[in-house]
Amino acid sequence: MTEQLARVVVLAGPSGAGKSRLAGRLRDAHGWPIVRLDDFYRDEDDPQMPRSEELGIIDWDHPDSWNRPAALSALETLVRNGSVETPVYDISANRAVDTTVLTARPTDIVLAEGIFAAEIIPDLRQLGLLAGAFCVHHHRWVTFARRLTRDLAERRKPPLTLVRRGLALAREEPVIVQRHVDLGAEPARAAHLEPRLSALADAVAT
Repeated sequence: MTEQLARVVVLAGPSGAGKSRLAGRLRDAHGWPIVRLDDFYRDEDDPQMPRSEELGIIDWDHPDSWNRPAALSALETLVRNGSVETPVYDISANRAVDTTVLTARPTDIVLAEGIFAAEIIPDLRQLGLLAGAFCVHHHRWVTFARRLTRDLAERRKPPLTLVRRGLALAREEPVIVQRHVDLGAEPARAAHLEPRLSALADAVAT
């Protein structure tokens, strides 16, 4: 039997849209590994880190704040070899603080989720690794409220910074969603994706 490589499902979408919660439910139901692409943020002192002129801080929402080649390499290694070591990023510390080892069985769907996940859709398709790509989203103010609640609870940044960043992201959300769609992601609500991805898993396993 030919090895099945097209097993990566991309869960893109705005910060706070529910990508991580969806990935967690799918992992619990099926045992699938999650590659948290936000763990591939660059360290704060990385010279390639972009800065936001509007907020006067590092622009964590710019694709250049994320190490795309490292994330893509990790996904390819996991699918081809069955295991990979990935960083563990602490947003409050602005750097990777640890590593973890992920494993995948030959019939597993590999969930790649993160705010920059759509950026690697063309690369995954070219490598023959892509099984599906989705942009998880809700109404922008629902996303704003969920994101702010999460970020305050986790003390990711000072409260004023989180509010200012959240308002900026809410204004930009339609543009963010459209960019992800343009890169190849299908827009979808999280609740609608679970049965679809379960069906996709059956197709991958055959």
